[in-house]
Amino acid sequence: MQPFIAHTGRVAALNRSNVDTDQIVPKQFLKRIERSGFGAVLFHDWRFGPDGNPNLEFELNRPEARGATILLAGANFGCGSSREHAPWALADFGFRAIIAPSFADIFQSNCFQNGLLPVTLPEAAVNELFRRCAAGDRYELTVDLGAQSVSDRFGFHSQFEVEPYRRAMLLNGLDEIGRTLLEEPRIAAFERRRAR
Repeated sequence: MQPFIAHTGRVAALNRSNVDTDQIVPKQFLKRIERSGFGAVLFHDWRFGPDGNPNLEFELNRPEARGATILLAGANFGCGSSREHAPWALADFGFRAIIAPSFADIFQSNCFQNGLLPVTLPEAAVNELFRRCAAGDRYELTVDLGAQSVSDRFGFHSQFEVEPYRRAMLLNGLDEIGRTLLEEPRIAAFERRRAR
């Protein structure tokens, strides 16, 4: 997994609350178990019309969102079912961080497990970011996990909290399996002792 230390990128604003995992990845696309390829169907029912053509009114289809790597969203992002495909799709689409006032617990945990940083900021700070995003073309933010801060080049700055364990895992590019493999020498020694 790619470590997350600090990232500067363009912001895509999705000013909607209660975006659930079925909206992030509709159920008809859950037949695969690979982690890749889901970016093409991210927000499928919003991004595309019934004819399969892009819905030019949808936030992620607008020119200012093209190439965005940071998603700015409303409260309770990732609610609904616990499908891990949702962070897979967001990461596969190119997002490295999501900023929102709140996240559904399981979705938030799945993000950390898949190298995607969910940043919880106060609602007033998120509203200010939505305002700044709407005011400028190709608005960028820096999300710094080391400093636990979000900032822009126009003076916005806000701190965020992350559990120390989750922070260390992302800074080192580890998921639970990778973390376990760090203990491989101790595990092997235990197995040798147990075999005797």
